[in-house]
Amino acid sequence: MNVIVIGAGVLGSSIAYRVAQGGAQVTVLEATRVGGGTSGVSFAWTNANNKPPRAYHDLNVAGMRAHAALKDEFGATPWFHQSGSLEWRVSPAEVAAQAEKVARLRDWGYAAEFIDKRRLQELEPEIAVDAVADDAQIVFCPEEGWVDPVLYAGAMLRAARQRYGAVVKSGVRVTGLETRGGRVVGARDAAGEVHHADLVINCTGRWSNETVRDTAPNVPLAPTIGFLVFTPPVGIDLRRPFHAPDLDVRPDGAGRLMIRKDSLDDRFAALQSRTPDCEEARLALASATELLPSLAGAEVEAVRTTVRPIPADGLTTVGPTRGVDGYYVAVTHSGVTLSPALGHLVADEVLRGRERPELESFRPSRFQA
Repeated sequence: MNVIVIGAGVLGSSIAYRVAQGGAQVTVLEATRVGGGTSGVSFAWTNANNKPPRAYHDLNVAGMRAHAALKDEFGATPWFHQSGSLEWRVSPAEVAAQAEKVARLRDWGYAAEFIDKRRLQELEPEIAVDAVADDAQIVFCPEEGWVDPVLYAGAMLRAARQRYGAVVKSGVRVTGLETRGGRVVGARDAAGEVHHADLVINCTGRWSNETVRDTAPNVPLAPTIGFLVFTPPVGIDLRRPFHAPDLDVRPDGAGRLMIRKDSLDDRFAALQSRTPDCEEARLALASATELLPSLAGAEVEAVRTTVRPIPADGLTTVGPTRGVDGYYVAVTHSGVTLSPALGHLVADEVLRGRERPELESFRPSRFQA
């Protein structure tokens, strides 16, 4: 079987690796570079922290476990950091919602525990606990963590090439499917070349609809804008992501930190460029410095905006679409967490014809009449 995977982000690379491992001849077509889309501009938090309903929660837990299992297969997984994560809330409404969430997570067998400020200080000595309200409700989830998405995607595609003969073509922008008699026979690129295949798997995320244009059914999307701030190397020993009110911070390798401030996303009505000295970057850095005093004197090194690929109902969309045989689509906002699990599940479906029950709730057909 000849399979084309469109998109070389975390999801496309995972699926390409597993499909090639299963015996198919795989060609990956990427418009820019490996991890050059949304994957490379992501907070990349691996979790099932607040992802109801139960089927979606379970799928994300499977993704977390699949990330951990890759160590047995690859020997080392320098892209994966199962560090745990911290979260605290202060306002009465947020405290109540957090308590309800933790009760649900525990009922579903998820590791989540309430801790006090002393334990917070033990876990993260760099955090100024005096800046955390005395009545803050703090939760520690030890099985969560973060991923370096570009390193991950690169490792998956390198293994797909070296072990199973997959081909990766960068600089190829797909603009439609090539069909014959209602069945896909390949993908056409912007230069007009047709890349022939028995099956096309679309993993281009927020570009999924423009990738196929009017040659296949679209997945309704409700994308949102995200704004990320990156520090230079600062030598702060932050060991895990933390989520404070209106602030998310995590390590980003080589001594850098990544910062998000939720309220700043509202300033972006569309994908817009910013410079490291912009007001939004200064506000995010100032908020982080209140909790990490060692950041004092640091300047923002880089900023990035991203468009999150979210299907209209907020849930992952994975599977074949009606009306076009040989076309399979995968779009999700939880790509970093789900990728290694979806690689297995999608490969099982497309190579062996098994309909995986884990994906039953997430078919694109739910959007089709």
